[in-house]
Amino acid sequence: MIENTVQSLKMEREQPFCAYVYDLSKLRSHVNKIMTTLPSTCQLFYAVKANSDETLLKTLAPIVRGFEVASLGEIEKVRAVDKKIPILFGGPGKTKEEIEGAIHHGVSFLHVESIYELQMVNHIASEKETTVSILLRVNLRRSVPNAQLKMAGVPTQFGIDEAEIPIAIALAKSLPNIKIHGFHFHAMSNNVDSKTHADFVNHCFDRAETWEGKFDIDISYINVGGGMGINYKELEHQFNWDDFTKRLKKILDKRNHSNWQVFFECGRYITSSCGYYAVEILDIKKNHGHYFCIIRGGSHHFRLPAAWKQNHPFTIIPIENWSYPFKRPEVNETLITVAGELCTPNDVLAKEVFVSRLRVGDILLFSYAGAYGWSISHHDFLSHPHPEQLYIQIESINSSEGKLEETSDDGIHSFVDPLILKG
Repeated sequence: MIENTVQSLKMEREQPFCAYVYDLSKLRSHVNKIMTTLPSTCQLFYAVKANSDETLLKTLAPIVRGFEVASLGEIEKVRAVDKKIPILFGGPGKTKEEIEGAIHHGVSFLHVESIYELQMVNHIASEKETTVSILLRVNLRRSVPNAQLKMAGVPTQFGIDEAEIPIAIALAKSLPNIKIHGFHFHAMSNNVDSKTHADFVNHCFDRAETWEGKFDIDISYINVGGGMGINYKELEHQFNWDDFTKRLKKILDKRNHSNWQVFFECGRYITSSCGYYAVEILDIKKNHGHYFCIIRGGSHHFRLPAAWKQNHPFTIIPIENWSYPFKRPEVNETLITVAGELCTPNDVLAKEVFVSRLRVGDILLFSYAGAYGWSISHHDFLSHPHPEQLYIQIESINSSEGKLEETSDDGIHSFVDPLILKG
């Protein structure tokens, strides 16, 4: 179990424990399931924005179809891992340098976000005497699930207003250095309802079919984005992937578009469950009748809970060692608020959560921390040390003794637990 691994890691360290821990075996297993259950006409891309960690990219590269990026920096990170893997490039506000970089690095498709950007891409492609393959990003007017964040269906900076798509199609067809292959419909983030997500995909197909026939274009690719979410509040009620893929297959069977390839660009749903944020408790105090536990870490490492103003789920890993001559601070059967080490009252990862027993020196293990954690956080506020980045994976076990073995290769720590292997 991950808890046993963290306990073992803590025993190796004298300093307060603070680390991101990634279970690479769990990541591979999860993504392989997604890949094998998607219909054959569907392709899975990983949205790098969710977590651009190099080791995760290296782990995912042999499994996924490609990567979706939103900057030249992300393109360069992907190309450092794999020189040829397909890349989709989206996001508003692409600069001339980024478009040139996308062409240089052989990006497969640009997701064009505006009429102006369409003209800019054509201009740059003309200067470079090449043709750029594009998908037009659509900001739909309706039928977007009521997810935690919306990029379409409401006024936002993303994509081309659905009402202006006919203008964009006509312009794209007239530009000599542009080749339009289809549409991009990424519209939401953190939707946890499989039915509404399938309904959304169905609506995307409806719009694409209409435009294909009305404007005489040959569609080859439909990008329905990602947006499958994580239920941080009720861990037992997660996005039902099996139900979604069953609905998706029915949608595809009815339409019989054998020449259409369907792209999914998932981020959070791919890496969230493989990542953990483990932090040691530095202090426990009571102020104004409320208990606070102060951790070695906080929102400068793991911004998601504070940004979304939610309690992030955690478990307590008891650490029995206590080396000081005075009494160990402890609380029992009470509510606590988990606060970080920053000098701001906003540095809170969970508020008024019931615990049976909690002591200074124990470790809190935050689960589902593999996406939108370290990569979106303000790392250097107050200049505290950065967390360690640790990677675990199940290797072979010494069958005669059944002991925990450890190896290290390029910074990857590999642990074996007989209980895990026996399932």
